[in-house]
Parts: sequence; structure tokens; C-alpha cells
Amino acid sequence: MGTVKAEITLKNLHDMAYAANGSISATDVHTVTVQAMVDTGSMGLIINEEMRERLGLGLTDRKALLVADGRRLECVVTESVEIYWKNRFVIENAVLIPGAPEVLLGVRPLEGLDLMVDPVNLKLVGVHGDEWTEFVPYFSQI
Repeated sequence: MGTVKAEITLKNLHDMAYAANGSISATDVHTVTVQAMVDTGSMGLIINEEMRERLGLGLTDRKALLVADGRRLECVVTESVEIYWKNRFVIENAVLIPGAPEVLLGVRPLEGLDLMVDPVNLKLVGVHGDEWTEFVPYFSQI
């Protein structure tokens, strides 16, 4: 399978909350649109230091990661990011890998966005079609 890229928009979740309660203007929300590489071998959202700074994200935790070449890296986890792809969004913390050449979109955000890789056309597609549907368990009392 070849490389799959996807245009996604990343927004600082804390900024979104401040904008919602009127503490800051919606235009002050740290937002970046990028061509991310879809990486089904990664679990989450991977960013570098430059992207963290552009998004104004603080650091929250440390995590050890095993990378494709077999090395273990000690990385830090950022505050939450809203990840948008077309009409869909999901909230995820990013893992900061110093010197990462690009943003990587892993399987956890793909699942949250209800997306999968179309290996023939090398693009993202909705698992359940083009219309995004969040599935809610049926309760007979509703």
C-alpha cells in the first residue's frame, strides 16, 4: 500500500472552551490545517515541537514509545486537540516527537472519526459511508 495523506485541521481544545464561554474570541483559537500522513501503525496523533507551539499546547504527561526502527523514545503528551476531517471531529491528546517530519494521524483518531483507509484509491473514507453517524446504544426506555 502507498502513502495516504489527509488534510486535517487541529484546534486547541482549551482555546475552544475559552471561546465558547466568551473569554477569548473565536478568532483567537490556535488552529492549524495540515496535510497529515495517515499511519495505521501509530496509535494516536503525533506532532513535533513546532506544531505544539503553533497550537499553543501545554504538556501533560510522559510516555515511552516504540518507533518503527525499533528504538524506544521517551516522549511527552500534550493537552487535548480537536481533530477535524471534513464534517467530522474527535478529541485526542497528541504525542510530541522531537524532529518528527510531519503530523501523523494514527488509528485511535481514525476510529473516533469513523474513518478507514481505502487502499485502492489511497484515501480516507467513512467506515459507514460518507455521512458521519455517531452510534448510540439503543435503550428501550427512550
